[in-house]
Amino acid sequence: MRVRAITVAVVLLLVAATPRVVASGPTLPANDPFYRYSGSTPLKRIAPGTVLKHRTVRLALAPGLTTPVDAEQLLYRTTGQRGEPTVTVTTVLVPTPTSVPASALANIVEYLSFYDGLGSQCDPSFTLAGGDSGDATYQQEAQEEALLIAWYLSQGDIVTVPDFEGTGLHWMAGRESGYAALDAIKATQAYLRLEPATTKVGLSGYSGGSVAADWASELAPAYAPDLDIVGVAEGGIPAHYLHHLAYIDGTDEYSAAIPGELLGLSRAYGIDLTKYLSPYGRTVVDEISDVCIASAFGRYPGLTIASIMRPEYADLAHAEPFATVLRAQTMGTARTHPRAPLFMAVGNVDGIGDGAMVAADVEALARRYCAQGVAVLYQEYPGASHIQAAAYFEPQTGPFLQARFAGLPFVSNCGR
Repeated sequence: MRVRAITVAVVLLLVAATPRVVASGPTLPANDPFYRYSGSTPLKRIAPGTVLKHRTVRLALAPGLTTPVDAEQLLYRTTGQRGEPTVTVTTVLVPTPTSVPASALANIVEYLSFYDGLGSQCDPSFTLAGGDSGDATYQQEAQEEALLIAWYLSQGDIVTVPDFEGTGLHWMAGRESGYAALDAIKATQAYLRLEPATTKVGLSGYSGGSVAADWASELAPAYAPDLDIVGVAEGGIPAHYLHHLAYIDGTDEYSAAIPGELLGLSRAYGIDLTKYLSPYGRTVVDEISDVCIASAFGRYPGLTIASIMRPEYADLAHAEPFATVLRAQTMGTARTHPRAPLFMAVGNVDGIGDGAMVAADVEALARRYCAQGVAVLYQEYPGASHIQAAAYFEPQTGPFLQARFAGLPFVSNCGR
């Protein structure tokens, strides 16, 4: 609670004014033409990271409650899970120049939200502009994330917040999330006319955001070699999807993530999920197909993979197309590996994991990176659930990234 109170104080100093209530919020992304590319040049002929449109919005701390802080939103070209050209949006916030040394504006923090959205009302670009997700649980999470973003601004960092699931809402699609994260940095640099060689970049993501953070770190050496990524913080990491799904199978709280993740991945791969589902599975998927997934947690206590899939597809590890799709999301399997120092963390509430993510999988991924010569600080939070671990992880990410920007020595614990 003390950390949150300090952060709130930072926000109040940042906005330096009382937020004002506005009559209406932004247009839902699904209905907003800003989110669609309408140019004459085919997307495949446009370089990833190219800015296609831009507009100015006001940062909001809650629906209808805006601040005096302007943000720029960029529609940019990126790459989908199957390598296809696509687009998405990032929201860029720049510190007030009068309060920040000019030299500090060479640092970019890419904040990767745990928005876990199956509906466009969950997009960070929508909620940061004052959009109402319609879900109290998610709205509280979005407000907490706005406070984290504000802290980075108070440190003089440029902040970019991409809708890394893309306009198709491909939740949990690893490579697409990583591509979108990297291209958001390129778009931000291009729009602000910053040179990649002189711009330090740090990434931070928890839970769903860790998917984008980790895949971006793995893909960057080949996909975006010009970016100077100096540090990546990732926590609550679904390092191995098959183990993660088996862990939450039949649980009361997080089992709702199973149909949600299958839906997000099916969208990314162009799979008609309904033909693989049981009648109950079709009902569940229909009910959650446009929600922010946090609102579904606890709604289907005891939900199992066997209950939502037709019998011949219940063994996801061996039933196609899911076996191939899920294995392709396993972290640490890209052809390249991270180059920047990593801060990796996970809770362990029951001797297995944090209730959602398997701690041994995260540790194994950290060990794999260490063996590849990556500097890693791995931390496990004993007794911490997924939500509790986030409260431990997030306050550590700011100092970690600021130290990387400052060029301070990084002490890994790979040897231990």
